[in-house]
Amino acid sequence: MSEYGFRSLIVWQKAKTLATDVYRLTNNESIKRDFSLVDQMRRSAVSVPSNIAEGDERPSDKDSVRFFHIAKGSLAELATQLEIAREVGYFNDGQVEPLIGQCVELGKMLGALIRARSDPSPRAQSPKPRA
Repeated sequence: MSEYGFRSLIVWQKAKTLATDVYRLTNNESIKRDFSLVDQMRRSAVSVPSNIAEGDERPSDKDSVRFFHIAKGSLAELATQLEIAREVGYFNDGQVEPLIGQCVELGKMLGALIRARSDPSPRAQSPKPRA
């Protein structure tokens, strides 16, 4: 674990906020009865900060990057599920678009973190970027 740990990563902080936003959204009466979609949305949302945290705690950058890729994949899952929930009428654009925007922003941040941790140059090895 780094000196400040994964909690100091802005990308982790934003991913955790997204997960709590998804929990609040899926507590809405309009979707509560669709247990499988609610469960899948919550699981993919929680997967993002969880995999960022696990990746940051890994002993090698190569191992860390693998978990960051998993987090990025979970973001894509969540964005897809949000769009489906909107299209079937559970939510409106105003409820979904801010969350999809968060997914896009986090995807870019994770992409930058993956590139930084994948860079084999000595300059990129120390210190590890705190995206």
